[in-house]
Amino acid sequence: MKGPLYKYSIILLTSAIFTACATETKVSQVSKDDLRNSDKILSHQLVNSVLWFQQSAEMVASYHQAYKYAEMLLDNKLKTVRSRLPLAVVLDIDETVLDNSPYEAQMIEKGTSYESSSWKIWADEARAKALPGALDFVNFAKERNVEVFYISNRKSDVHSATVENLKKHGFPFADDRHVILSEGSNDKTSRREKVVETHTVLVYVGDNLTDYSELYAHRDLGMGKELVEKNKNELLHNFVILPNPMYGEWEGAIYENNYGISSDMKVKKKMNVLEK
Repeated sequence: MKGPLYKYSIILLTSAIFTACATETKVSQVSKDDLRNSDKILSHQLVNSVLWFQQSAEMVASYHQAYKYAEMLLDNKLKTVRSRLPLAVVLDIDETVLDNSPYEAQMIEKGTSYESSSWKIWADEARAKALPGALDFVNFAKERNVEVFYISNRKSDVHSATVENLKKHGFPFADDRHVILSEGSNDKTSRREKVVETHTVLVYVGDNLTDYSELYAHRDLGMGKELVEKNKNELLHNFVILPNPMYGEWEGAIYENNYGISSDMKVKKKMNVLEK
């Protein structure tokens, strides 16, 4: 006998299909195969997140506001900083300067989730758009003799395509030295430390807290929120975060940092943490 979580999943899938297709499909018309397909359920759960990211004016306003705060933070620090080292800012790439939501939309259409092979195909196309406010901020930094480093967990096999994509939009410092991708580990600590060895980093920008510190990678049942409260002054002084409702460490926390669990279990865990 199916339990409450199964019933919630059916409702969630049906709602997502309504949104994605803009039809008046009734619950009774959804096939049993669709209802039993946890991969498809997970995929359709992304619909509202991707729509918000692609279509909402609120998303545009949020990015402009965040990058304007980054400018203010950088400008204030430049007035007081004393350093013999060159100055720098560090930014993530995906959902920070480049918009990969079309890839997420492709996954929704196919009823699948992230795969390294399909992601590489998307990244190699080098057609991700620039996100609101990003180019203005990095040019603001460049004009003040502040170098820009892009540290991303994209794999090194898409390095050339990533540089090409950044150059298409006129991002400064889009070169082999300043675009630093993953060589196997998603922990950015060592890559950030290499930059800090030669530069004084004034501002970090990203869509995940781990774009600032690996401290926020493995979260307990509190989902890392208590760490944010504990370190909020430090974060506000050094790190500018951007909204990304599509994916991130926040989702991994729901899965107890184990993305290897089944799609069915992922659906159940998501339903279990909803506050009612």
